[in-house]
Amino acid sequence: MKYQRLSREQLEELHVEFINFLASQSITADEWNGIKENKPQVAEEEIDIFSDLVWEKVLTNAQYLEHFSKDQIHLFELNEDKMNLIAVKVNNETIDITTAEGYDWLRNNLLNDDVVFYNASKEYSDDRNLDKFKLIQQGANVTKGELYRYFEKMI
Repeated sequence: MKYQRLSREQLEELHVEFINFLASQSITADEWNGIKENKPQVAEEEIDIFSDLVWEKVLTNAQYLEHFSKDQIHLFELNEDKMNLIAVKVNNETIDITTAEGYDWLRNNLLNDDVVFYNASKEYSDDRNLDKFKLIQQGANVTKGELYRYFEKMI
């Protein structure tokens, strides 16, 4: 398995897609029930393959990632050849930008000396999607990029 198995909730959300995945392998509902009952390891492998396919599609289509921590925001633009980063750091320990109050403070104080912006870019390794997946494992979320574009205009 290249990425990670989808959770039970994710698999339930993708129930129709999973049925289509099994159908593409000519596995009927009755055959699937038999596989689950008699060959649980094969069923697990099928779920792993499906999970990797879903992750591959999500990662290939992802254009932006965001990661928030108490004092930093990391905004990634995922281009074909490299990823660009805009980082916002708050150098005030009393501000927690993961809270509504802290985020409001940041929005109202972008020009404050306690707010520092960083800009960087990095080329991907040999496996671009795995690079993206590692960021997601560290807490980043796929977004539409509104926040990235907002800060890009500022800097």
